[in-house]
Amino acid sequence: MDRQNRVLAIHDISCFGRCSLTVALPIISATGVECTVIPTAVLSTHTGGFTGFTFRDMTEDIIPIADHWSTLGLGFDAMYTGYLGSTEQISIVKGLFERFGKDALKVADPAMADNGKMYPLFDMDFAKEMGTLCAKADIVVPNITEACFMLGREYVEGPYTPEFIEGLMKDLSATGPKKVVLTGVYFEEGKLGAATYDSTTGKTSYVFREVIPGYYHGTGDVYASALVAALMNGRSLEDSASIAVDFTVGSIIRTHDAGTDIRFGVNFEEGLFDLTKAIKRL
Repeated sequence: MDRQNRVLAIHDISCFGRCSLTVALPIISATGVECTVIPTAVLSTHTGGFTGFTFRDMTEDIIPIADHWSTLGLGFDAMYTGYLGSTEQISIVKGLFERFGKDALKVADPAMADNGKMYPLFDMDFAKEMGTLCAKADIVVPNITEACFMLGREYVEGPYTPEFIEGLMKDLSATGPKKVVLTGVYFEEGKLGAATYDSTTGKTSYVFREVIPGYYHGTGDVYASALVAALMNGRSLEDSASIAVDFTVGSIIRTHDAGTDIRFGVNFEEGLFDLTKAIKRL
């Protein structure tokens, strides 16, 4: 039997509402990859649509966790970062990249903005700092808003052109990451998907699916986690992006058809078996 791959996921954890670690841990684990975690914060719920949620910052615990792991000689095949709550955490994670990432695939999802706006409590200085973390990653997975803000550009609404999308990915790759997966891409109304760019080959690819009405929390985390799971199972960047789109769309469709409160996140759980089959070509 082949050695089991190990991913370190560095995200917050919302005790209710499917996003961040409550998404990353089951999705990655379901595909046969060990998922180790560092929680950057603990919340009673995620912040999208809920009020009165509790929040506990875990910044002071990150380095002690890493110090203990060093005594155990732990290593990782991939490091996967998501929502980070402060520039201090970004700085700490850059240190973790240096400490544990020499032989690891480093994947950064700069979860900080969407639809032309920064998330609450973040500003453009935060976006600039996030860009310094993404520069140290091998693969970045931003949406178009995040890509624009990290490059210091104004957000542009779609539909987009291939020239704009490919220029955005190439400019982002030029800052450091060899590969870019850009989400929220569309060239025509009713079709939405992702684009990939690999600077080592110069290859660009696209995958589109039908748009499902509504805004669904946590889908960025679902997508990026499925992408990482596929990559860790040896799938190409292009294949991984396509598999992740299908998995995310399926999760949204199940949620839409059930009429579930969209604040609760999407029903990815019932798609895990199909995700594993798709990744492992079963």
